[in-house]
Parts: sequence; structure tokens; C-alpha cells
Amino acid sequence: MIIAIVHADREWGIGKNNDMMFSLPLDMKFFRETTKGNTVVMGGKTLRSLPNGNPLKNRVNIVLSRGQVRDDCIIVRDFEALKKELKTRENEKVYVMGGGEIYKALLPYCDEALITKVDAVGGAEIFFPNLDEREDFVCINEGEWIEDNGYRIRFTKYRNKAKQSL
Repeated sequence: MIIAIVHADREWGIGKNNDMMFSLPLDMKFFRETTKGNTVVMGGKTLRSLPNGNPLKNRVNIVLSRGQVRDDCIIVRDFEALKKELKTRENEKVYVMGGGEIYKALLPYCDEALITKVDAVGGAEIFFPNLDEREDFVCINEGEWIEDNGYRIRFTKYRNKAKQSL
């Protein structure tokens, strides 16, 4: 199962200056607890944006990057190699965690998308596709608004009605 996981502002903005726009401890806790023990997929810029540029602990990290060479994660050089690697994990939960190009490329293959909606505008440079305007995704769960570090957030889950096979 492939699942996109991200927080997005009112305009579906997800990033600015190769970083997240908001510091959201409850959302980070949700991300940690949800992805721990599973596989995460990211691009090279997202890997470099992590603390000290290191892969996430207690997860298998797959990174799509033409330039990275490291032995602490699985590096794939192109999208076809990424699809091949993901096919070997069809019975696992794989979380797509960015960045923007990775989300766009893998969204058709995602079974679900876990979107933490932030009731603010963060001045984003990178955007996630607006799932509320797409016919292939439907919101199947929408939590109540809660406060997280001065922002109102809501955890939502979308299902892909037209999932493509890898």
C-alpha cells in the first residue's frame, strides 16, 4: 500500500525554502507514529532538509536522487528504478513524504493520502495537488479542527478511486 503523507496550508502549499512552513508538534508526532517501522520515499532535496541531512530512523528510507551516494538508505537513480523498488514492497506500507515532484509523480500510484490541513497560508513555493478538486480522490475521513502550536489543523484521509498499478 502506497500512502502520501503531508501537511498543507489552505492553498495546498507544502513547502518554502526547502523546508516546511509550519512547526506543528502534533502533526510531527502523527507523522512519526504513522511511518515508524515502515518504508518512506523521498527525493534528494527532502533528504537534505532532514536534521543533519540524515535518513529517518526506524524506517527504510528510499531516496530518488541522481547525485547522492550513501549506504544508510536505498538510492534509486530514476523513476523507473523507483517503481521497480516499490513493486518489491507491495505487501508493505510505503509512505511518500516529498518533495513536490515526488508527490506528483507517485500520487497516481497511491492508495491513500493522509493530509494534515493547516488553516493558514504559509507563502508556499511548493504545492501538493488539491485533492478536493480532483475526481480521482475522495475524502473518507475528516477529523475535528484542533490547535497545534498556534495553528488550527485537521487530520484528513483521502482514498484514490483510480489507483494505477506500478
